Amino acid sequence: MIMSEPILEMKNISKRFGSVVALDDVSLTVYPGEIRGLIGENGSGKSTISSIAAGMQKANEGQMIFKNKEWNPESMIDALTGGIGMVVQESGTIAGITVAENIFLAELKLFKNKFGIVDKKKLYEEANKVLQEIGIENVKASDLMGSLDFQERKLVEIAKVMMKKPDILVIDETSTALSHDGRTLMYGLIKRLKSENKSVIFISHDLEEITTVCDTLTVLRDGKLIRTFEKEEFDDDLIRTSMIGRELQGDYYRTDFEATSQEEVALEGKNINYGDKLKNVNISLHKGEIVGIGGLSTCGMHYLGEALFGALELDGGQVITESGKEIKSCHNAVSQKIGYVSKDRDTKSLCLEASIKDNIAIAGMNIFKNNAGMITEKNEKDYVQKQVNDLSIKCSDMNQQVSQLSGGNKQKVVFGKWIGCDSEILILDCPTRGVDIGVKQAMYQLMIKLKKQGKAILMISEELPELLGMSDRVLIMKDGEITQEFNRSKDLSEADVIGYMI
Repeated sequence: MIMSEPILEMKNISKRFGSVVALDDVSLTVYPGEIRGLIGENGSGKSTISSIAAGMQKANEGQMIFKNKEWNPESMIDALTGGIGMVVQESGTIAGITVAENIFLAELKLFKNKFGIVDKKKLYEEANKVLQEIGIENVKASDLMGSLDFQERKLVEIAKVMMKKPDILVIDETSTALSHDGRTLMYGLIKRLKSENKSVIFISHDLEEITTVCDTLTVLRDGKLIRTFEKEEFDDDLIRTSMIGRELQGDYYRTDFEATSQEEVALEGKNINYGDKLKNVNISLHKGEIVGIGGLSTCGMHYLGEALFGALELDGGQVITESGKEIKSCHNAVSQKIGYVSKDRDTKSLCLEASIKDNIAIAGMNIFKNNAGMITEKNEKDYVQKQVNDLSIKCSDMNQQVSQLSGGNKQKVVFGKWIGCDSEILILDCPTRGVDIGVKQAMYQLMIKLKKQGKAILMISEELPELLGMSDRVLIMKDGEITQEFNRSKDLSEADVIGYMI
């Protein structure tokens, strides 16, 4: 790459959250037309340094220069107006209002008539132009955000940022929320920005993706910049070792190739119907079994996970446990020792403004109450601390707000909530979304351990290697129906499965 004057210089940036050092004297330089990758374990500082550049938060120390001027944005809107826009890892849109109102949030005055009333027709026309400009065809400006799925909401967020034509686009773990078509759209936008001599800061845990997309790659570990690789220096093993400070030890996926389970059926769905999303779905999950469900993002598999947890009001069918108890609500599910990890963890699995302690303890009160039915502070702390220790949740202490954690550590909190209360059935929707390779390995080994303990696990995933590597059975869904089933086999390949998804 021919280096010109830097477009962004971040010098000696430090950031602390209480006693946790998120960034320690990190310096980063980005050039025009560069696609800069940021990679590292969860909590390494990737999102923190990019969010400081994008105005989401302030550094404790350091200096930023953007387009040869001092850069101290007061907010994300201020940064976006100035030329740096960020698509955040989790939800960056607001429910309860339309797509158009999200896109033009804080700018609705542009569409007010002389009476101070927003001209909805004009607003929708302009918002539809924004969506069409980046190739979004299945979302309309008048749609309510709450009616969109996770991927569609993320595409709206991308459109909102791209509308401002930023000089630097920050993409934080966005591809994990997108299907194949969504990723193709995003990669096209990245190429377009590069061709316009604009820059991209691209954060991902997917090593294959980040080495394909990026020109340079910076590795962060424990809040420190470890190394920057140029394109010709990319080497998967070197990058992994730089990320985690060691070589990965032990197995990654399962090493056996035999489908095994106990005879008892732990959970069964019979003729499940939900609008056009689920059509007469029948599914059984045995004790000591990992059942994987795969398909395109819109196939209905995410709705199936919610249905089995009692989170949807079904149009027909029923969900029944081993004891014959019908699951009609989330409360029913939890009382029957069913845990649910949502793909959309920030809104459906966590209370972000609450502490780690409160998020983990809420599902386990029946476990740690004393003989008199009282909850003591000591019992609660001991219960939560065990999960923090067992899952290696990186935090200042259990009273830290969940919103301050990295994506991977948030996911560990969700796991801790359901494992701590000894859930017998776990419904895991994209359980390794947004987590680094080391945490992924730990989660896979935890799933194997739980399977050996006789727990029943339903794993919904958009990652075929994960499905094939972990599942006893793989069910493929398409258009709201289960279209094919595969048993675990050494010879089963991604090519065997893909044809049934499309």
